[in-house]
Amino acid sequence: MSIAGGLPRAVDRAQASRCEALQIFTKSAGQWRARELPGDEVALFRRRVEETGIHPVVAHNSYLINVAAAVPALRGQSIAALGEELDRAELLGLDALIMHPGSYTTGTERDGLRAIGHALAGLLKLRRRHRVKILLEHTAGQGTNLGHRFEHLAAILEHAGGSSRIGVCLDTCHLLTAGYDLCSDAGYGDTFRDFDRIVGLDRLRVFHLNDSKKPCGSRIDRHEHIGKGCLGLEPFRKLLNDPRFSNLPMLLETPKRDMPALNRQRDVDPWDARNLRTLRRLIRAV
Repeated sequence: MSIAGGLPRAVDRAQASRCEALQIFTKSAGQWRARELPGDEVALFRRRVEETGIHPVVAHNSYLINVAAAVPALRGQSIAALGEELDRAELLGLDALIMHPGSYTTGTERDGLRAIGHALAGLLKLRRRHRVKILLEHTAGQGTNLGHRFEHLAAILEHAGGSSRIGVCLDTCHLLTAGYDLCSDAGYGDTFRDFDRIVGLDRLRVFHLNDSKKPCGSRIDRHEHIGKGCLGLEPFRKLLNDPRFSNLPMLLETPKRDMPALNRQRDVDPWDARNLRTLRRLIRAV
């Protein structure tokens, strides 16, 4: 949900849209700098979360952060920014910070995976008393992006010392375009057997439910409305009725309605409402 108008407004929008879980950015996703969070805004945000019973509430980190970067200056800036985002999430009482692992740019894949793991280990060591978790988001694999293979996630976890404070977020669009065939019965079964074998289902904390504009194996990250893309409805029907995932939050990142700036304060986005209705109709519809 948008945080336009202040962080508590995201909770208002989630409640109006009948959400049970919520994802936000705690700052602009496309900027390094973050405004300081006033104490009264933090207190109101936490109170609104408690009042609504929305749980869990998680944040997504800035798209600029790349702790896998081979350039020392960019990696250092990214580690500092990620640390700041962890501190903001902790201040707000969030359950987790979801992050894209990063891109190895001019380095190597192996070095990039090692750099991510070591960065996370160092950040968590400095925040021993924090309760907020880090969730590695599986990616589509565009360019030199890391995290599009389950083996990448396992390697990062190993380099981070296997910390129990690191989990995984799986995105349905990213899975498909990274080459994991969720559409067939065999592909769906193989995908989660492989994930359990390589990473472990106990590491899975959140799903992002997004259809895909691009086909399986394209390695292009383009989200589509539920049932309107290359996934269709069946993979979502399976996920929503899979007993292994019955207690996991599932979050939409589907496109928003393109509305004039003056109308963006409205609480319920029509496309969100439609996508949520579509998903809820699939529950137990087996």
